[in-house]
Amino acid sequence: MILTVTLNAAIDRTVAVPNFRLGHRHRAVESRTVAGGKGINVARALKLLGRPVIAAGFAGGPTGSRLLEQLRDEAVLTDFTRIAAETRINLAVIDPTSGEQTEINERGPAVSREEVEAFVDRVRYLADGATLCVLAGTLPPGAGEDLYARLVKELGERGVPVVLDAEGDAMLAGLRAGASVVTPNEREAEELVGQEFADRGDLASGLGELNRLGAEEAAITRPDGCVAVVGEGAERRLLEARTESLEPVSTVGSGDAFVAGYVAARYEDRSPEECLAYGVACGAESTQHFGAGSIDPAEVERLLSAVESRELEAPAKV
Repeated sequence: MILTVTLNAAIDRTVAVPNFRLGHRHRAVESRTVAGGKGINVARALKLLGRPVIAAGFAGGPTGSRLLEQLRDEAVLTDFTRIAAETRINLAVIDPTSGEQTEINERGPAVSREEVEAFVDRVRYLADGATLCVLAGTLPPGAGEDLYARLVKELGERGVPVVLDAEGDAMLAGLRAGASVVTPNEREAEELVGQEFADRGDLASGLGELNRLGAEEAAITRPDGCVAVVGEGAERRLLEARTESLEPVSTVGSGDAFVAGYVAARYEDRSPEECLAYGVACGAESTQHFGAGSIDPAEVERLLSAVESRELEAPAKV
């Protein structure tokens, strides 16, 4: 199985509001409510792509029960650890007239030390049947910024490669613990390495810094694709995969769809170029849907032919 971990899961509600303005009353023209959180979005997309996946994380209260019911309705296997506090609810407002989106995310429920230890024990058990693991999203209050690092080490000791998609101190701790692959977007990568990216040379330097911080491989996602460093030592290469941007219905969760596509291809032992290209095609296709993690596999295959992959020459300083 592919294991996805969502420690700060949510019920995600997305509404379309034309000409949205703060301080005014509006009527939504479309809405969708789904089980959410980055790892859950990845699991949903993997299920649609036909890959075996199980979603794990924390769930609490009536909202947590609703989240698990929705995942069952989508035929996504789950193994969540129940907690005392209530699972959060997030809201995204999409303005179809301007293409702008506004997200309001709750901080999330606090977890106790006992709940964290119960979850870590569960991950040890699930690792026995996992080929890959995706750790994604924010950490809930009380989890400790080192929790991703702990999970990376636990999974690594059991031979399970980890794809880490997070930000801030939690991402940095997971990097230093030796995550197999990290997939920050451009803003998140700039924050991690402490510099802005003005051109491809800066992106290449940023990827090199992510390697230096501990990641075996890294991919920085952008609106039109990604730039990545793959391989080890003398075999290390700098790759780019990109495609023409589509007119988006919603970009919420497009990065999660990229991760799902990348992991789906890696699960089948495809080449690094193919993994990145498939991720880019999934990310692009997901922007044509209302709701994170929704993709059409047939459209992904059609878009895949338009993805350009190439090897870049790394600057001398990298």
